[in-house]
Amino acid sequence: MKVTKAVIPAAGLGTRVLPATKSMPKEMLPIVDKPAIQYIVEEAVHSGITDILIITNRGKGLIEDHFDRVPELEARLTSGGPEKEKILKEIVDISHMANIYFVRQKETRGLGHAVNCARSFVGNEPFAVLYGDDVIIGEDPACGQLIRAYEEFGLGVLGVKEVTPEAITKYSSLKVEPIHDNYYKCTDMVEKPTPDKILSLFSILGRCVLTPDIFDILDNTNPGAGGEIQLTDAMGTMARSKGMVAVDFTGTRYDMGNKLGIMQASVEVALQHPEIGSAFRAYLKEISKTL
Repeated sequence: MKVTKAVIPAAGLGTRVLPATKSMPKEMLPIVDKPAIQYIVEEAVHSGITDILIITNRGKGLIEDHFDRVPELEARLTSGGPEKEKILKEIVDISHMANIYFVRQKETRGLGHAVNCARSFVGNEPFAVLYGDDVIIGEDPACGQLIRAYEEFGLGVLGVKEVTPEAITKYSSLKVEPIHDNYYKCTDMVEKPTPDKILSLFSILGRCVLTPDIFDILDNTNPGAGGEIQLTDAMGTMARSKGMVAVDFTGTRYDMGNKLGIMQASVEVALQHPEIGSAFRAYLKEISKTL
């Protein structure tokens, strides 16, 4: 069965980037001229996804507004003449990228609980999960790389990268063995491992493709790290029972829940931006002389 549905959990409180996120969702923080969540939606669309459910919570109406039509703005741009046609098309196209739906996670009970809110949307189909904190930019969409692995193996798929020994305790650690190329079989995992529980330096970073049996597993998953229902714990049950595939994806991942990650994304995307790239590069060269 083809993967045509995706879930984007975007209900986190953004506590790592306060006070910017006191009144604005971290998913709406801009990378040059687009909010972070638009990059994630575009990645899903470029991977063949047609239906997207975004999990939000109170105070995140700006996300819904961003993917809606704005007749007043469009009318102003229409009257602006030919020079406004390009931006008008970009604005209108945002609302037509995919069939986008929203549901609220009424309690902040963890990523696993958020994904479980998508049960009726997903039905009995495989689906992609793109974490709302993680923007991944590359020529080959990371989500699409995972979907191809699912089509080959028919198992749940994890998007992974190797991280430092210092960072692994903040993420997850996977037990893996090579299959071929950048594909690995995953048979166990642990969320936020203590140093004695580290299985490898491979960690899940922002992307996975899951089969619908994950929902019954989530129903029987007890709260884990942080007292929350962890998606990693449920996927660990899946990995230990039938196995999963880990894909060491290509592309650059930016942690948009982290102040340094936000600045790295802004700088590196700005350097490639068709409008400001060359001027920004010249600016950086000048300012670097003062460092």
